[in-house]
Amino acid sequence: MKRFADLTEAEILALAISNEEEDARIYLQFANRVKADYPATAQMFERMAEEEKGHRHALHELFTRKFGGELPYITRQDVKGFLKRNPIWLLETLRIDAVRQQAEMMEYEAQQFYIKAAERARDADTRKLLADLAEAESVHETLAQELGGAIETGGAKEAEDATAHRIFVLQIVQPGLAGLIDGSISTLAPIFAAAFATQDSWAAFLVGLAASIGAGISMGLTEALSDDGEITGRGSPWPRGIACGVMTVLGGLGHTLPYLIPDFWTATAVAGVIVAFELAAIAYVRTRYMETPFTSAIVQVVLGGLLVLAAGILIGSS
Repeated sequence: MKRFADLTEAEILALAISNEEEDARIYLQFANRVKADYPATAQMFERMAEEEKGHRHALHELFTRKFGGELPYITRQDVKGFLKRNPIWLLETLRIDAVRQQAEMMEYEAQQFYIKAAERARDADTRKLLADLAEAESVHETLAQELGGAIETGGAKEAEDATAHRIFVLQIVQPGLAGLIDGSISTLAPIFAAAFATQDSWAAFLVGLAASIGAGISMGLTEALSDDGEITGRGSPWPRGIACGVMTVLGGLGHTLPYLIPDFWTATAVAGVIVAFELAAIAYVRTRYMETPFTSAIVQVVLGGLLVLAAGILIGSS
């Protein structure tokens, strides 16, 4: 996987062409899926798709002029720093708020990409085109923000506040939520396996503490190394890694701390109640912030968490 700073000008243009082609296809998918219930929104997506095709055509013409007809094969998956896009357009039930958030994120990422690419371009024509595309993507981002039906007419302060909030969500909230989910679920098996194997509260507490801290270090490093923030605007990787790691530790400690209670069965009962609250809270969080339908969240989180819990108990009791 390449770093953005290591790309040549030809590779940057080829990547931009690939991105515009992919985004146009996604917008057409959105238009087809929401056309029946939201015809005006579908028309807006079709217009955005056509404009993305126009961007691709302009980029391709510039590339042909500068470098000939042979495009390097490179996609966003080949470059470190791009956000992973959840394929919500494949869901059976597509919520309009999920569509709006996905479109807004796509355009924000595209704008940041073109700004960074324009800064690195040495050729004047290339720099001008990339800067113009950054401005065009900013217009698209505003359209995406209006898809929910309430068109905001605020001034500069409101726009700045919205941008600050979005960056806060990208840099702190999302990695923190990912860590909380992982810490709450991944530590269930080792904690309850140790608890039922030893029936010793202190031993279970030590295993839970070690599992929580270990998972926090692992998740924190994974988040910090996954995205340098150069393109996505997610900021320095270390605050994201720290947020993810700390929330992972807290997620594991939630059902570890009850084992400070000396009586094993009392501690286990309290831990079980806390696990139930944790899983319900995580299902809500996935529904509220990650565009996951509630039924899917229940299956993925609650059922998955209970299976992990059961596995720990069975292994510890054997």
